[in-house]
Amino acid sequence: MNLTILGCYAATPRTFTNPTSQVLEIRNRLFLIDCGEGTQVQLRKNKIRFSKINHIFISHLHGDHFFGLVGLVSTFALLNRTTDLHIYGPKGIKEIINLQLRLSNSWTSYGLFFHELESKVSEIIFEDEKVIVKTIPLKHRVYTNGFLFQEKIRERKLDLNAVQNYEIDKCYYQNIKNGKDITLEDGRVIENAKLTFDPVPPLSYAFCSDTAYDESIIPIINEVDVLYHEATFLDSEEALAGKTMHSTAKEAATIALKANVKQLVLGHYSTRYENIELFKEQAVTIFPNVLLADDGRSFEF
Repeated sequence: MNLTILGCYAATPRTFTNPTSQVLEIRNRLFLIDCGEGTQVQLRKNKIRFSKINHIFISHLHGDHFFGLVGLVSTFALLNRTTDLHIYGPKGIKEIINLQLRLSNSWTSYGLFFHELESKVSEIIFEDEKVIVKTIPLKHRVYTNGFLFQEKIRERKLDLNAVQNYEIDKCYYQNIKNGKDITLEDGRVIENAKLTFDPVPPLSYAFCSDTAYDESIIPIINEVDVLYHEATFLDSEEALAGKTMHSTAKEAATIALKANVKQLVLGHYSTRYENIELFKEQAVTIFPNVLLADDGRSFEF
C-alpha cells in the first residue's frame, strides 16, 4: 500500500504548498482522494499516470478540496481519454461540474459517472474483488465524509511440499487457495490448514479531513493500519479549531490512540505555521507513531 501526498495544506495554495489531494495505491488500484487546486500539476511532478485514475473521492465541497476537479476532468478529455471516470462526493458535485463543463462547452469524450453521497451513516460506496471503500461521516461546517479503504482477504498460500506429498492434482489448487478441504481418492479428507499458509494480512487506510474532534468515528476506523487525520491547528489555536470545526494535532493523536490504529499521518496544516515539525512534537505526547504528510512525500506501508 502506497500513499502519495500531492497537497496537504489548508485553505489557500501557495507557490511552495498545495491544498488537499493524495493518491492511494492499494492492491494495484489507484484512488485519487480530494482534488484541490494544482492537483494535476502535482500528479505530473510525482509521475503518476493520469490514465490509471478511474475513481476520485471528494470529501466535501470546500474549494481547497475540489477546485482542481473540473480542470482534471477537462484535461482527461484533451488527452483523448476513453475509460470511464467515477467521481464520489457530496450531493451537488454533479451539478457543479456539469455546469462548468456546459458553460465552457467542454463535454467529455468518456463516460463520466457521479456517485452523490447524502447518508450521515457509514456506507459502502465502492467494492470489487480486491478492495472495499466505505464512507466515514465527519463533523464539519458542511456535509463531509472521510473514506475507509480496506483490502479484502487474499487467497491462502499453497504449501507446495504438502500438496505434492499428498499427490494432489493441480486442478484442485485453486480450491485449496480458496480455503477448501480436499478429499483424496482413498476417502481421506485433508484439512486446508495442512495444505496452505495464512495469506498476508489485509491492509486498511482511513482518510479523515476536514473534521472537528469526533469520537463517533472511532468504531469505523478501529484498528486501521494507517489513519490520515487533519491537524489544522496547534494547541495555541484550540479555540479557533472549535470555532471552524477543525482539529488540533493533539486531538488527531487522541483519535488515533482511542481507535488503536497502527500509524497516524498528520496533514491539512494551517499556513500560519512556519514549521510543521511542531505538529508532530505535540501529537507524539499522546500517540507515538506519527508521520507528517508533506507535498510530494510518499509512504510505503
